[in-house]
Amino acid sequence: MAEAFKKLPEKLQLATSAHVKYIQSLDTRKDEYDYWLTEHLRLNGLYWGLTALHLLGHPDALPRAETIDFVLSCQHENGGFGAAPGHDAHMLSTVSAVQILATIDAFDDLEKRGRGKAQVGKYIANLQNRQTGTFAGDEWGEEDTRFLYGAFNALSLLGLLYLVDVDKAVDHIVACANFDGGYGVSPGAESHAGQIFTCVAALTIAGRRGLVDADRLGRWLSERQIAGGGLNGRPEKKEDVCYSWWVLSSLEMIGKTHWIDRDQLIGFILRCQDTERGGISDRPGDMVDVWHTLFGITGLSLLEYPGLQPVDEVYCMPKSTIERVLGR
Repeated sequence: MAEAFKKLPEKLQLATSAHVKYIQSLDTRKDEYDYWLTEHLRLNGLYWGLTALHLLGHPDALPRAETIDFVLSCQHENGGFGAAPGHDAHMLSTVSAVQILATIDAFDDLEKRGRGKAQVGKYIANLQNRQTGTFAGDEWGEEDTRFLYGAFNALSLLGLLYLVDVDKAVDHIVACANFDGGYGVSPGAESHAGQIFTCVAALTIAGRRGLVDADRLGRWLSERQIAGGGLNGRPEKKEDVCYSWWVLSSLEMIGKTHWIDRDQLIGFILRCQDTERGGISDRPGDMVDVWHTLFGITGLSLLEYPGLQPVDEVYCMPKSTIERVLGR
């Protein structure tokens, strides 16, 4: 397979060095307006960039000590993390903080200099609706299967999944299942590839993946590939590089990755690169960003593109990290 990729035109080779430099440059653009417009994504962005660098085989491209300092500077007394210093704590930024600290093996720093694992676990557990089993994103109460998955992701990495009612959460996921095999953001909502990932991954973490109708779901997911090789998130929508992760990881979890045209998808992702300045965009010719850069690279990793480290299809983190943290 590796030999076949070497025969691709140069413009369809992964521009690894350019992508590394692009990610390294993201925190140096503080004189740009867009930098401050995206402050609410700062901790998430660090997770996206760091994970991409590890998958690209450059785990030391960002300074470890400064990374730890920044993450801990975002933590609140209640254990949760905000998107940046001074921002309110939120489930999504808390999950990113846990993923970052796990990836760079810094849970000891969380214990010694931060509020500790137990306080983080308590913050997350307090966001569960004990009646319905689902989770809110923050104290204001918006509920979403993204937050349920995030809770399972972070708590399992911390070894604290027992703090929440797993059975109730699983019941909620089952209630979000649709006739087409997919899952929506809430019971009765339209199937969407992003929500399918969160539900299937959460069920996998809970050891309940057997509840998924793999054949029916696999059929729906495989139909997300359209002309040109890219994947969309639901019927009649345009292709987008990020679905190279949401769709493909779900197919990987249910053993149906072979139901899509791998070569076509690889070609689509590589055409979305900026091979000179680095980064990957949603579609060819569009502006790059770190979100699509990560999910393009994770898609290529799942497709076994040569030179990339394996990504864990459940946690969206390097497999080596998950093996170290969870012992598997």
